Amino acid sequence: MVTIRVIHDEGADRDVPLPSYETAGAAGADIRANLPDRGRLQLAPGERALVPTGLRIEIPAGYEVQIRPRSGLALKHGITLPNTPGTIDSDYRGPLGVIVMNAGQELFEIAHGDRIAQMVVAPVLQARFELADALSSSARGAGGFGSTGRG
Repeated sequence: MVTIRVIHDEGADRDVPLPSYETAGAAGADIRANLPDRGRLQLAPGERALVPTGLRIEIPAGYEVQIRPRSGLALKHGITLPNTPGTIDSDYRGPLGVIVMNAGQELFEIAHGDRIAQMVVAPVLQARFELADALSSSARGAGGFGSTGRG
């Protein structure tokens, strides 16, 4: 098991729970909004906002944290993350914020402490990039954007 060290931002509400797995088999830990003055944030359709979590994290070298939407919010309200998955690198120590977008058709309100996204801890491999004179052939070739079937 990997340990992610967590500290609170200055002024954050420390009563907001830390990221947590809601079931034993969950791949993503839910993260919560930590809004100034324990307030609320309203998102109009098409609007996006950076939602603070009140946290900073330390990810071990060789890992990343991916920030992903919560499926229930996406299905029921059209709430998504426009840069999904968002990647947090192991050397980042700044505030953890989540870019949330209302792709739905109605106003959506985020309350202080609401679960807004999930984080998945994943191993990272770094590659060496080497300039070549040519690439090997494959059955797919240069086909892209739907070339292997419908859509």
